[in-house]
Amino acid sequence: MRPLAVLTVLALVCCFQGDLMTPSTEESATTIVSVDSTNLRFTPSTVSIDEGDTVRFFWGGQSLPHNAVETNEVFNSGEPERSVDYSFTFEFGTAGTYDFFCEPHQSVGMVGQVIVEPAEANTTENESEEPAMVSEDTPYLGPLAVGTITLLAAAVRRQQD
Repeated sequence: MRPLAVLTVLALVCCFQGDLMTPSTEESATTIVSVDSTNLRFTPSTVSIDEGDTVRFFWGGQSLPHNAVETNEVFNSGEPERSVDYSFTFEFGTAGTYDFFCEPHQSVGMVGQVIVEPAEANTTENESEEPAMVSEDTPYLGPLAVGTITLLAAAVRRQQD
């Protein structure tokens, strides 16, 4: 009876360990735009991302103050600074091209562009795969939990025989 109790405890620990939901496969990416060594250009000046991804404008210790302002004010990192850490996430439904510039240095060509691809563009390469028949509220049991439960069932059956 003692092995059965140990197996029961192990099964419970395995079943309730961590998140019971299926692991999320969709993660947003972050692309960093900084200032190059000339101190008058964004690097990279053009980035392509997917809807749901983030662009992070990040620089520090620059000799000149900079900012990043989208032409239509979709995003704005604020007043020009020598050190900036500003992020903007392009939500789903915001596909398009976004031009941005540094206010103090736009006239010398400190400009950039963010190209946001629609989220559906990523799914075309996976269309041949069968869609998973798992809903988001289906509990997920890992291989260790399944193995433990199987051993527990075998032990119970052996004891019944």
